[in-house]
Amino acid sequence: MKLEALLARRPRIGSVTLAIVTALYVLFALNQSFWGKTFTYLSGQNLALACLMVGLSGGYVALFVTVSVKYLMKPVLILFILTAAATAWFMDQFGVIVDLDMIRNAAETSMPEANHLITAGFVVHMVLYGLLPSALVAWARIRHRNFPRKFAYNMAIIVPCLALLLGAGLAQAGIFAFATRQHRDWFDTLNPIFPMVSAGRYLAGSAKERDIVAQPIGTDAKVRDAATASNRKPRVTIVVVGETARADSFQLGGYARATNPELSKRDILYFTDTSSCGTATAVSVPCMFSGLGRGSYSHGKGLARENLMDVLVHAGIRTEWWDNNTGSKGMAERIPYKELYRSDDPRFCENGECKDAILLDQLNAWLNSVTGDSVLVLHQLGSHGPAYYARYPDEYRLFTPDCRSSEFSKCHRDDIVNAYDNSIAYTDHILASVIDMLNAQQGRISPSMIYMSDHGESLGEKGLFLHGAPWVVAPAQQTHIPFVLWLGEEAKRRTNPACWAKQVSLPQSHDNLFHTVLGMMQVDTEVRNPKLDLMSVCQAANS
Repeated sequence: MKLEALLARRPRIGSVTLAIVTALYVLFALNQSFWGKTFTYLSGQNLALACLMVGLSGGYVALFVTVSVKYLMKPVLILFILTAAATAWFMDQFGVIVDLDMIRNAAETSMPEANHLITAGFVVHMVLYGLLPSALVAWARIRHRNFPRKFAYNMAIIVPCLALLLGAGLAQAGIFAFATRQHRDWFDTLNPIFPMVSAGRYLAGSAKERDIVAQPIGTDAKVRDAATASNRKPRVTIVVVGETARADSFQLGGYARATNPELSKRDILYFTDTSSCGTATAVSVPCMFSGLGRGSYSHGKGLARENLMDVLVHAGIRTEWWDNNTGSKGMAERIPYKELYRSDDPRFCENGECKDAILLDQLNAWLNSVTGDSVLVLHQLGSHGPAYYARYPDEYRLFTPDCRSSEFSKCHRDDIVNAYDNSIAYTDHILASVIDMLNAQQGRISPSMIYMSDHGESLGEKGLFLHGAPWVVAPAQQTHIPFVLWLGEEAKRRTNPACWAKQVSLPQSHDNLFHTVLGMMQVDTEVRNPKLDLMSVCQAANS
């Protein structure tokens, strides 16, 4: 009886009324980031601001009334509310933009990594702004007219609202066009329109990409002195793919803190002006191994061709990929691959994630097994946020107090920076350890190491945290990355020191990786660009 009485008290509301209330709730309560940018970008333009509010209100009402169809209305409105509530949290907390690349990155994120984002604050936010409003929509008893009357009544709302949207836009078209050109991130934060469009594009693209077969490249690849390989030491290159390391926090590039105490004591080359291909792992890693370069790269193009690792295989070089991140992003599909991040080794791993020292654990054994030219990729977990504190052991808590939470609102910005800097110092240790292991083997191999981070990170500059901003509007903190090169004695003799002294201060990028690794291994192929191969650029006159 109690349930029946409760059901009998369900509020009755007209479908159009519910659509309008929900539209205005989503537009004004779940668009804090968009309106924050709007008030900044249209500062002093009160008429334009008023027109935008009125026009978008009309557009949202038209959209929500359009879906006010019996049996369809409740699920769609709840989807709008929950999507808007979830994306609002990440946009408002971290300043991220939920575009196609961010959707792809989220889809490829591991469960332990995702767990760092599902904080108590996120749960409370979703309950208050997502689940409770959705429950009210589900509980309400909606009054629907019969179809002919509903169609006529809804169109009587939709058409004037669309006219309002169009009129408001045209009235201030010049101001809106100028502000959009100046601030290309503005309407990308309009919630949930842009995130849902991005999700739709991702799903449509994924369906098409399932049938893509990687076409061979570099099948002509040959090691330059393959005929006499038995008379020399095997060449060995370790490629370390960093994660979320920004150049602004590297002591080697001028950062005031001692975040590179170990590398500073090694004989390395540090390139001070290096840019990434993307601002998220799912973009940068395939791009840097594709050989296409940032100007030509797209996700589809990357899938449609082999990558650096395949070219090395064509040249007869032993290749392998060890991963402590969320996968190789398709770069290791045709070579031996170790998912170290799935390990449960208590020396390195806790709560489904492993410290990067796990990459070093078997490295000496692997080096001892080398009998021919070899390339090994080590893919770090590095400084992936927001749980920077989980990326380094206690002995690397060099800067304190360090933020020990994934919820930045609970930490002072200085503490967040401390935790991040500790993770960089730990990466410094990992890289120095790789160099030391390679150096110790120079009696039997000819070693080298190349390190590039996949992208950078925002740490509160201009209110932004984490990464993943569209490259065209991304701040330098997300695209300016560290690039370290260490050459063993034989590799060093093949190059000109004066040339390196010049190159380290010139602009470099992820575009260099593909070609420089081929140069380090002395692989000749039509797909190697000597102008992007730093080994060729700095080749010694007598080599």
